[in-house]
Amino acid sequence: MKALLQRVARAKVTVEGETISQIGPGLLVLLGVGPKDTEQEADFLAEKCVNLRIFHDQEGKMNRSLLDEKGDILVVSQFTLYADCKKGRRPSFVEAAPPAQADQLYQYFTAQVRAKEVGQVGCGVFGADMKVELLNDGPVTIMLDTDEIMPKKK
Repeated sequence: MKALLQRVARAKVTVEGETISQIGPGLLVLLGVGPKDTEQEADFLAEKCVNLRIFHDQEGKMNRSLLDEKGDILVVSQFTLYADCKKGRRPSFVEAAPPAQADQLYQYFTAQVRAKEVGQVGCGVFGADMKVELLNDGPVTIMLDTDEIMPKKK
């Protein structure tokens, strides 16, 4: 599972001209699901996202988390995080999970984030042609990949 986090002053998602979700200060999370991902990866990544210390403290150091800030979070499904561009000019997305599995884990991840003590939790519409607007704060953009950061199963 991959998550591209962007610390934002605000963000919103529109579908066919209608605002579906919008947040104030917090995180925009673009979430990609791979075919081997399970609820275990979603649990780990949700915990990491809300606890990552990327918000400024009173001294201006990145020392506070989304939980500390009670910040908002907007989660948008993003299969293109699994794009393979090694060959040719057209990306391949064979490393992305099938839609049914990806949607289930996207919904599960969002529910796990909602269960935390953060501010407002918003989400996009799985599989829709979305327009995502954001005002990146910092800018701060961080890629998380459970294949790289999650403790390996024994």
